Amino acid sequence: METPSTQDVTGLLKEWANGDEAALGRLMPLIYDELRRIARRRMAAERPDHTLQTTALVHEVYLRLVNVDRINFQNRAHFLAIAAQMMRRLLVDAGRARRRQKRGGKYPVVSLDEALVVSAPAGADVVALDEALKELATIDARKSQVVELRFFGGLSTEETAEVLKISPITVKRDWNLAKLWLMRELKEPH
Repeated sequence: METPSTQDVTGLLKEWANGDEAALGRLMPLIYDELRRIARRRMAAERPDHTLQTTALVHEVYLRLVNVDRINFQNRAHFLAIAAQMMRRLLVDAGRARRRQKRGGKYPVVSLDEALVVSAPAGADVVALDEALKELATIDARKSQVVELRFFGGLSTEETAEVLKISPITVKRDWNLAKLWLMRELKEPH
């Protein structure tokens, strides 16, 4: 299948933002494979017995997008960033629900391996990572956004720069500093 052009996707996003509900139906087949790729990467970082599967994660994001008030998506990268953020929230919610079922318990330590560019170790605790990212956001919101877009969204340096309207070199610098900060935070017992 031919890859849809960025202009096609951006055009459909604008139509949808302007109230054309059918535009989302035309948009989803164009970006479905990309959403599955992002979801597959996120699910690879989860424990093997996770109850949520890749396809279900993509479908849940679709259902949330259908029910969201109009968002003025700037372009394909911005749309994928929002979808990745929704996936993150779904996985964090599932992790919190799992913890509630276990009635407490210790949070396992999560480490981010420098060798992994945009994926987490298998079985990583997405809730602990989410809490660390929220803390990072209070210190430096842009670095937190860079991590969210690169790590959770799987966006490239250039796509992240486009979404945040900063230079690619700034994205690289923020990405490296944020990874170091997160590694320290996730290794320290709280």
